[in-house]
Amino acid sequence: MLSLTVSQNSAVSLADQIVAGIKGQIDDRLLRPGTKLPSIRSFAERHKVSRFTVVEAYDRLVAMGYVQSRRGAGFYTSAAPDQAAVLPSAPEGHQHNEQLVWLIRRLLQADENTILAGGPWLPNSWLDETGIRQSLNVLARKNGAYLLEYGSPFGYLPLREHLTLLLSQLGITASAGQILLTQGASQGLELITRYLLRPGDTALVDDPGYYNMFGNLRLHGVRMLAVPRNADGPDVDMLDKLAAAHGPKVYFTQSVMQNPTGGDISPHIAFRVLQAAERHNFTVVEDDIFCDLQTQVTPRLATLDQLRRVVYLRSFSKTLSGSLRVGFIACAQGIANELADIKMLTSITTSQFTERLVYLILVDGHYRKYLSRLHERLAGARATLDLAEAAQREGIMLAPGAVFRPHLERSPWMRFNVTTCEDPRVQRWLARQAGVDGASAGFDR
Repeated sequence: MLSLTVSQNSAVSLADQIVAGIKGQIDDRLLRPGTKLPSIRSFAERHKVSRFTVVEAYDRLVAMGYVQSRRGAGFYTSAAPDQAAVLPSAPEGHQHNEQLVWLIRRLLQADENTILAGGPWLPNSWLDETGIRQSLNVLARKNGAYLLEYGSPFGYLPLREHLTLLLSQLGITASAGQILLTQGASQGLELITRYLLRPGDTALVDDPGYYNMFGNLRLHGVRMLAVPRNADGPDVDMLDKLAAAHGPKVYFTQSVMQNPTGGDISPHIAFRVLQAAERHNFTVVEDDIFCDLQTQVTPRLATLDQLRRVVYLRSFSKTLSGSLRVGFIACAQGIANELADIKMLTSITTSQFTERLVYLILVDGHYRKYLSRLHERLAGARATLDLAEAAQREGIMLAPGAVFRPHLERSPWMRFNVTTCEDPRVQRWLARQAGVDGASAGFDR
């Protein structure tokens, strides 16, 4: 019989408390193998926690081998794993990424009945499938070796030349030779991390910030120093103190529509960040993944710095297609050459076919009209946030705030994707949650 106390006031997260409690009772043989655990709903109601928390805890126990999930029957305890028979443990970074991997896997495996209210993507119905199909038909009618051969290590040249024009609209001057095409922003961050950092090195990161990047840095054995994020950008005083004390090599940040806060950096703070980078000799990596979702252009760090100390990266995955996976890095020529070498060693090249497809979509004028419609829909979706001041999971998937913190600390925030507000189920849920007492949640754009 499971006997467990969960404290809302503990410094240990609720999921961690549940995992530790059940694991301990199995290790101490207080729960015999084959014991049925309470259902997710009954556990949540009894212990006054969200079902999301219970699902996370049970899934982690399944991954650890302490619990079995029987389809249609529930969760049952297993015998305590034989530690002597376990394979060598995974690297520390992998162990600490357990919660993050759980979230990403659930996001990718979600079926059509799951509302990804905490997801990082636009709904498929908002994306321009028709435009992609039209450009795909045009490309398919063209003969060429690009259908068969590897592309250039730097990527498709006409697309890189067009990207120089897009960068110029932001006030960033770059040549095609300073641009390296990547398989989305994720590969860009991976290449940059391999180039700039080694295990044991120190990097500054936004807190809260991009959880997948935190996971990648852990895998590389990089020590992360958390820079608090304010409404107008990073806390530069704290950044300066951390840089002076620890000598970081890199600062990873998002200047515009920062994930998950949604805030933009102010020009004053941007200047101070670049001054700190010069003073303490670290590189700034600026992730501008949400660039095309911004309706009014604001200065980037790369605009002020002109790619001298800033490495700028971006992707079309958020607005165009997560399947095409086309992104790019813009940086100093010497760094671009080094990154191209790493790209060849790790992945040979990126897909010339998808790069050509993205080029056609960008230059035929359709993409610009699509973005205009998208901006209008986003504006309407944001307006619905007045329905609620708080959020807790009740059958709708949210992203827990802890994964957005570099060291997975507890957080009063959770990510809410406003593009899901068109779904009537979300509308009803928000209306119910508006009166929930004691909840605290943050919404990103």
